[in-house]
Amino acid sequence: MAARYPWVEAFTPVNEPLTTARFSGLYGHWHPHGRDTRTFLRCLLNQIDGVRLAMKAIRAVTPGAVLVQTEDLGKTHGTPALSHQVAFENERRWLGFDLLTGRMGADHPLWDYLRRGGFADAARAIADDPCPPGLVGLNHYLSSERFLDERLERYPPHTHGGNGRQAYADTEALRVLVEGASGPARLLREAWTRYRLPMAVTEVHNGCTREEQLRWLVEVWDAACGLRDEGVDLRAVTVWSLLGAVDWHLLLTRSTGHYEAGVFDLRAIRPRPTAIAAAMRDLAQGRRPDHPVLDAPGWWHRHDRLLYPPVRCCPFTETTRPRGPARPRPLLIVGCRGTLGQAFARACVARGLPHAMVGRPDCDIAAPGTIAATLAAHRPWAVINAAGFVDVDRAETTPDLCRRENVTGARRLAEACARAGLPLLSFSSDLVFDGGKGLAYVETDRPAPLGVYGASKAEAERAVLDVLPDALMVRTSAFFGPWDRHNFAAHALAALERGETVRAACDAIVSPTYVPDLVDACLDLLIDGETGVWHLASQGAASWADLVGMIAERAGYPASRVVAAPGRSLGWLARRPANSALISRRGWIMPTLDHALGRFFEARPGATTTGPLGCHCADLE
Repeated sequence: MAARYPWVEAFTPVNEPLTTARFSGLYGHWHPHGRDTRTFLRCLLNQIDGVRLAMKAIRAVTPGAVLVQTEDLGKTHGTPALSHQVAFENERRWLGFDLLTGRMGADHPLWDYLRRGGFADAARAIADDPCPPGLVGLNHYLSSERFLDERLERYPPHTHGGNGRQAYADTEALRVLVEGASGPARLLREAWTRYRLPMAVTEVHNGCTREEQLRWLVEVWDAACGLRDEGVDLRAVTVWSLLGAVDWHLLLTRSTGHYEAGVFDLRAIRPRPTAIAAAMRDLAQGRRPDHPVLDAPGWWHRHDRLLYPPVRCCPFTETTRPRGPARPRPLLIVGCRGTLGQAFARACVARGLPHAMVGRPDCDIAAPGTIAATLAAHRPWAVINAAGFVDVDRAETTPDLCRRENVTGARRLAEACARAGLPLLSFSSDLVFDGGKGLAYVETDRPAPLGVYGASKAEAERAVLDVLPDALMVRTSAFFGPWDRHNFAAHALAALERGETVRAACDAIVSPTYVPDLVDACLDLLIDGETGVWHLASQGAASWADLVGMIAERAGYPASRVVAAPGRSLGWLARRPANSALISRRGWIMPTLDHALGRFFEARPGATTTGPLGCHCADLE
């Protein structure tokens, strides 16, 4: 490779050798799935040798090649009863760098640990021919700091483990420590004090929602800039991953197909830049990002991060919380009583997004004169229109009322947002289509509604986008979710639980849409600054009768309890398309219907969940 690409001057032959050795040789996650000290040390020393030999080969071609050695920068905390294990793990975290820099000798705190493992000669050979990094690359994650506690009853079984002598729980420090975790600045300073080598933060990633990804990136950047000001030779901050990751939240131990976006979202025909890309552009050009979601702290600074009985034990003062404005800019949710408005409010609370809600008594968007006053009072950074007329059959008998709520109100709200320069998220429906296509509809298909409700939504789309071309218009389909009982899936399940037979339409194919997924996807797109028409629905299509059949099967009820019937026989007044399923050409960012149904049942009262991975086994000095 060095010969083929002579212009490449920086190399990382093995990424995170210590972490890889732990996952492969001590915790059993990856090949060779070891769970013992000897396998761990063999994995580590093999990789350190691999780095040294690779750099010799590279430098034979490119004499000035620089080794950028990366490693996860973690730290362990614990109770007094586990102080010995804590001290050992905090020394072991440096072992890879100590080997490469030639620090491993008989006076090293872990020399006896290597000797008892049978690797004293291998360690001595590395020390005699070291390969110090030209750049120390440090990767730090919110889960990298751990807390050990022998009081197992305080923690769920998936956290339980031990070192062969003591049993203890091993969990994220942020979930239990009142003071919070050490944080990136303190840990980077420790590395600088130990090695005094040029450093970089080589992975910045938070597997979470978009605003939390942004908050973590900016916090690490601020920490890096602060250390530079102190005189630390910190060269760079690298955002990982550029193109997202699949199943990394499970450390690749199971295959679920779960994708989390990075700087770009690949669930589109072309890589779609996210808000992280815009933040990177700002940072690279010397500007600190000013996205409104940065007004509020990340979850790791909020009190609701604590999942277990809180403990005070850290030798440092409480982690400094980033200062935001005294009055964070909120999202304004219009339509506070409906399913969508309530779902957005719930998601905003969970995601730490300041928000305000208004309903008809506060702001009738179809009435002139009230919207501007509402915007002036709340000063939002964006507006979500979750209001509107939703009764498809009643619209046939009250068309003027339907049009007032869905068209007049949407247009006036868009006009007010245009005057104020505010982003707007508004909603449309699969019922803007007539079903004549025979296939699922994409964003560019021409609307041709069959009924009054669909016509009002199609007209509202045109009105909003004419007034505010940069609005985000989301077409979606039949809602279901765990947070209210006013949806078809909840009604069907309740009827089955009462022992009733459920009749459902077999002649209307839709894309049932799980509301928690919908609101999270919408918030991500809004934060990313996306505009125009998007189709957001759970991946999959089914008739109403098929949907009830899936629910009955998951709940353990016989298929005979579901009766398929024509929609007209169920009292429908409005015509429905035979097939109004939705797919997207812009980005298929919603999970599958099957996955959504599983989480719908998990969210029911009494459902239980377990952690994604079993607890780590640990070695003991």
